[in-house]
Amino acid sequence: MASYYRRKKPDMVFLNAKPINSGNAQAYLHGVRKYSIGLAERLDSDYIPPPNDGKRSSVSTIASNNPDFTPSVFYRNIAPVNWFLRIIGVLPMVRRGPSRAKFALNSAAFIYSVVFFMLLAFYVGYVANKRIHAVRSLSGPFEEAVIAYLFLVNILPIIVIPILWWEARKIARLFNDWDDFEVLYYQISGHSLPLNLRQKAVYIAIVLPILSILSVVITHITMSDLNLNQVVPYCILDNLTAMLGAWWFLICEAISTTAYLLAERFQKALKHIGPAAMVADYRVLWLRLSKLTRDTGNALCYTFVFMSLYLFFIITLSIYGLMSQLSEGFGIKDIGLTITALWNIGLLFYICDEAHYASVNVRTNFQKKLLMVELNWMNSDAQTEINMFLRATEMNPSNINCGGFFDVNRTLFKGLLTTMVTYLVVLLQFQISIPTDKGDGDGNSNMTVVDLLMDSLSNDMTLLGAPSTVATPSTTTTAVPPTVNRSGRGRKG
Repeated sequence: MASYYRRKKPDMVFLNAKPINSGNAQAYLHGVRKYSIGLAERLDSDYIPPPNDGKRSSVSTIASNNPDFTPSVFYRNIAPVNWFLRIIGVLPMVRRGPSRAKFALNSAAFIYSVVFFMLLAFYVGYVANKRIHAVRSLSGPFEEAVIAYLFLVNILPIIVIPILWWEARKIARLFNDWDDFEVLYYQISGHSLPLNLRQKAVYIAIVLPILSILSVVITHITMSDLNLNQVVPYCILDNLTAMLGAWWFLICEAISTTAYLLAERFQKALKHIGPAAMVADYRVLWLRLSKLTRDTGNALCYTFVFMSLYLFFIITLSIYGLMSQLSEGFGIKDIGLTITALWNIGLLFYICDEAHYASVNVRTNFQKKLLMVELNWMNSDAQTEINMFLRATEMNPSNINCGGFFDVNRTLFKGLLTTMVTYLVVLLQFQISIPTDKGDGDGNSNMTVVDLLMDSLSNDMTLLGAPSTVATPSTTTTAVPPTVNRSGRGRKG
């Protein structure tokens, strides 16, 4: 650590640089770069290299050659959430060591995932059948039907499991690329990648499922009759969406932390080491990190496209149900709707915000570090490498893009909210256009949802300029008591 706090070297840094011990020249061939500032002191103090047979060290054996290297830092930090997802049948991958993650159809993990999915599908089908019968027999205001449909929409996350089967190979490749990146980071910086996200992942894997189950139980208590047989699949599927959001959060947090550490390490390295090769090494390291950022969006493309659409649909329905009943006062049903809306808005926000933060740290913050580099004490080769580094940050996109569909950032969150407001206005206008019947004692006070839709359609046709024979009774009813036959659908003339 003493090398970090050296004073700035004068302009003739290359003439005053202390040569490295020639007896330790072979140390550079054993998993470390010769410009690694973290290992400079060990190289100058009679570093003894491990035995070598002339072959290049592989990723899987780098830990044995360098006892200070910690492999699989990224995988270990997100492991608690990974294991929770595997318990509920997601991420059926096999990993037998660093850079050895793969997806196999004949593996025990995939067989377990298929069996779990089939059992869950039968269970969800049973619950969905009950909900469909309840919706068909529903009679009452339109907002009651919307709230009933909300429980059917909550079943949709079961589609995520086969989607993740399709993307499991890309996710396994992403994990292997992280292992390769950690080795390269160690070779250039001289120490293992210090993510320190393990404790946060453990807390998330414990607290988030408990909160998810509580929200589902409270929602069923306040919005429908509590039936434990029907609550269980909702708890599993709600935990699936919540933990996928937490998994995305940890991956983006790892990218953000790595980008910040890399920028700080690069800035400190420039203060006392200035060869062009060192700048080139950090440029390669940044390009690998930028590729990891893009691969994160590509590996989870269809999963989070579905998640974004699902969360948008759930939030729209829950907010509409909440707003449509506020005219009657805040009731017990509104508690469940409020919890559902806030829970899913928070999940969507963290998905978009963390991806935005990761992209900013990888590109924008690194560009700031490069622009603040003092070039007057560097030679022409180092200055050329700095300019190439800066151009690489401009030409290589670092946004998390879901397979070309959209960029996951705060703009996506704002766009979804804007579209949501538009749909809420349309739904509220539709509700206002539906006539209300106070009941006149003839047994026609109960109107089905189909009747309400037909009444609203006839009203809209009248406003658009229907024939005068249809509009004449409505003009005469203002002065003469109505004589309209009420044996139809119970409308007021």
